[in-house]
Amino acid sequence: MRRIIASTYTTLDGYIDDPHEWSLAYNDAAAQQYALDLTLGADSLLLGRVTYEGMAQAWPHMGGNPYADHVNAMRKYVVATEPVDTGAWHPTTVIPGDRLTDAVKRLKAEDGGDVLVWGAGRLTDALATAGLLDEYKVWTYPVLKGGGVPMFRPESRTGLAHAGTTAFDSGVVVSTYRVTA
Repeated sequence: MRRIIASTYTTLDGYIDDPHEWSLAYNDAAAQQYALDLTLGADSLLLGRVTYEGMAQAWPHMGGNPYADHVNAMRKYVVATEPVDTGAWHPTTVIPGDRLTDAVKRLKAEDGGDVLVWGAGRLTDALATAGLLDEYKVWTYPVLKGGGVPMFRPESRTGLAHAGTTAFDSGVVVSTYRVTA
């Protein structure tokens, strides 16, 4: 059975918005290799509408390296309750928000690689609540942002078991947690 893995960048003080403004300087060669290995183990992305729309503006124009080429070739699933323009980033399938649970159960039952969820928010909360999220990979960056969008909200309640930690010379720490309840 495929795993659903949420991979999220956060500042040390727990904020996730605008990672392009604070994460890039810390992505050393070892962190980039870790990200590549994680991504190559997956064949699909599961994204919320806001995350998808932001990424669809940039990713189709990237390429020429194994990471970007693989990301662009991956099947993208976007969960939305309103219309989404999927014309720029292929292949993309829209999952209506009210069909999330059934659609993800089908995805998990299919043969294939892992399914990555980039970001954290209502989508990861809904997946965890439904018992469909298998793992969090929390990339903590040595940055204090002082405010913004928090990684977790009051409704982000689930049991976790520590499954490993990887630290990079740049100061980035990836903590892996399995969802237990």
